[in-house]
Amino acid sequence: MAPLFAESICDHSVEFCTPALEQRDMYVERFSRCLQKASDYSFINLWGWAEQYGLTWAFSNKCAWIRQNNPEPVFWAPVGPWEEVDWANCAVLAHGGTFIRVPQPLYALWKAALGDRVSAEESRDQWDYVYDVHELITLEGKRYAKKKALLDKFKDKYDFRYHSMTTDCVEYALDLQAEWIEWREFRDSEALLMENAAIARVLKSWEELPCMRGGYITVDGNMVAYTVAEAITPDTLVVHFEKGNTEFEGVYQAINQMFLANEAADCDIVNREQDLSDPGLRKAKLSYNPSGFLKKYKVTVAPE
Repeated sequence: MAPLFAESICDHSVEFCTPALEQRDMYVERFSRCLQKASDYSFINLWGWAEQYGLTWAFSNKCAWIRQNNPEPVFWAPVGPWEEVDWANCAVLAHGGTFIRVPQPLYALWKAALGDRVSAEESRDQWDYVYDVHELITLEGKRYAKKKALLDKFKDKYDFRYHSMTTDCVEYALDLQAEWIEWREFRDSEALLMENAAIARVLKSWEELPCMRGGYITVDGNMVAYTVAEAITPDTLVVHFEKGNTEFEGVYQAINQMFLANEAADCDIVNREQDLSDPGLRKAKLSYNPSGFLKKYKVTVAPE
């Protein structure tokens, strides 16, 4: 394995390497110290998408530095105790560069430390949607009337059961995922195929990812929907993947509500990731009345 530590990430004594399960604790310790914990930077997200984006990382200057190599080389934001880093004298930033998916608190720190050397543009497609868990479990009030009606219709119409996901269920989820791809009108879409590969990688690593939570619904004994999520703080859960067979009316409303009621009652916040500028996905995420957003930026730092 390539060396992981050195004084400066830019002195060529640190080599980037592919994220490994054995490095999970080392990474999570840094992630836990971030002022804002965006879904992109959770370990499961990095692990799942590492091959698709050609992700590599290195550990230095109290942070984990993440580089994306596909479709082109670019840095993500560093992960670690941002407020403890002397950004004005950081060797990485001295050379300048472009960083994507930069959370708002880190951008503010860079702007304060580096002034006019820093410019940014909002990455609306990368904003995380966050929700109140209790609201999505109870679905009370007019704002959720349509969601509640579809959930009730699913309950009334089908002979269903909710189950917590275990290692024994992974193969069934992979089968449903394969079927889900076949149902898509654009099943040869590169984006769908990339996501499918990321889902498979995460599901196949279930036993080695202790922060995972999952659930699924069966109708007449057959899996019709599943959810895979990750606890990133004691009170926050990120939903990474959620798939359902839309032949069953209300299936998405059912898996959303039942998963949270059974697996997230100890949490206050659920993060449902980004919409990636997909109009349908944006409409669906907004329809669940987010309590807020985790904003991110594309940041350019001019060299000294």
